Amino acid sequence: MSQPRASIVVPALNEAAFINVFLNRIEESVKIPVEIVIVVDDAKDNTISAVEGTPRTIHSVRCVVSNLDGGPANAIRYGFHSVNTDVVVITMADGSDDPRVIDDLILLIERGCAVACASRYMPGGQQIGGPRFKKFLSKNASRILRLIAGMGTHDATNSFKAYSTNFVRSVGIESSKGFEVGLELTAKAHRSRRFIAELPTIWIDRSVGNSNFQLCKWLPRYLKWFFYSFGKKINSSN
Repeated sequence: MSQPRASIVVPALNEAAFINVFLNRIEESVKIPVEIVIVVDDAKDNTISAVEGTPRTIHSVRCVVSNLDGGPANAIRYGFHSVNTDVVVITMADGSDDPRVIDDLILLIERGCAVACASRYMPGGQQIGGPRFKKFLSKNASRILRLIAGMGTHDATNSFKAYSTNFVRSVGIESSKGFEVGLELTAKAHRSRRFIAELPTIWIDRSVGNSNFQLCKWLPRYLKWFFYSFGKKINSSN
């Protein structure tokens, strides 16, 4: 295994039934040397035993137990604190994201972008399955942010993104519960005039298990960062 150029941070909650399928797809698709950091909330999470029972040959894989409160946002925050690479890719363990774009997302960050988005809504992208109302809100919120706020992506709300680690540590993550971290960090990059890039991706709703996304509970947090995006630009060093 080569020295990793990037870290793939994966929040997981009892994903034993699917985690090895997910890891096999990463190994098949990602050619840049990476480490895969799977973040769980509890040492008893069944994801850990499933990962430990299947050795990997291409990319290093480790599970870490977050010492923050539960939830995907804190798992992502803990993941950033657990890595030493210059690039972090956030993706979900349920197989909905397409790992074939990960290499190109990493290269965009290495070329100087703060955020590189895997976009379902740009030409060439697609979303297959999933709740229609959730898709309607996500797609149209992203459209408003692009056309009116001038944000440099068709898909600000997607969690599947790559980030400059230095950028994330400079602006911090304030989200603590839901999946809105992707919107928060994209909004902060937009407000601080940092480069945002995107690539088309095909998202397919998970085929095993149930989604942990709770739209009604987390919608107010998305709205916070939606409206934040329209604020005055700030110094990029902040």
